[in-house]
Amino acid sequence: MKFFKILLFLSFLSQSSLAQTKNVDQQTLIWIRYYTILPINEKWAIHSEIDNRSFANPVHQNLFVIRVQARYRTNKNIDLGGGFAYFNVNTQNPYVDPDFSIPEYRGQQDITFVNDIAKITFHNRFQAEERFIQKADQTELLNEFSFSFRFRYRLQSTFTLCEKGKRSLKGTISDEIMFNLGKDNKRNAFDQNRIYTALRYHFNPNIGLELGYLKSFQRRASGVDFYDRDIIRFTLYHKINRQIKK
Repeated sequence: MKFFKILLFLSFLSQSSLAQTKNVDQQTLIWIRYYTILPINEKWAIHSEIDNRSFANPVHQNLFVIRVQARYRTNKNIDLGGGFAYFNVNTQNPYVDPDFSIPEYRGQQDITFVNDIAKITFHNRFQAEERFIQKADQTELLNEFSFSFRFRYRLQSTFTLCEKGKRSLKGTISDEIMFNLGKDNKRNAFDQNRIYTALRYHFNPNIGLELGYLKSFQRRASGVDFYDRDIIRFTLYHKINRQIKK
């Protein structure tokens, strides 16, 4: 019951912010991601992903992401992570095609609390990000960066729908809210809310293919304009099979 109350609160917050907007740009995107997990031992693992995001109508590159992080499982209920991400942002408007892309370098740290209730696994993730974004004018990149600090909270539930031998079908429902902090983010302290639902089919414990739908409401730097995004996401999960040292 508490889970649904939090989801309703986050959805209400994003809808209230949207109701006060001046302009809302509705966009449709397709995200394609390859996610790998490399176990080091029983507690440590390296997670990495390559993510390509494109507009669907018209078809145009949005951005490209490479992310690497180390994860440490302190016990069955607490998971820690820290890593680095590189974003190459082509454009946020599919009708605008600049001659350059804007790089962003991002550090991230998180703590995730994992709880099993009945046959559902809940993940409460608290994540901090340090974002260094290169500045640009209308024609070129500038030799300086802006800094932005962001806090993210995600509540996610995962459950098995059916299982036969090594094959399984799992479902995921999540809601994530993000806040910008700092003097340069006063007009868009509330950054965005993401609601996500997906189905993941595992051919075996090491290979899974996920199809999901993500609804994103994101406030722009103006503080009164929003992106309203419908996103279809494809993810190939690959856990590298290797002998774990105990």
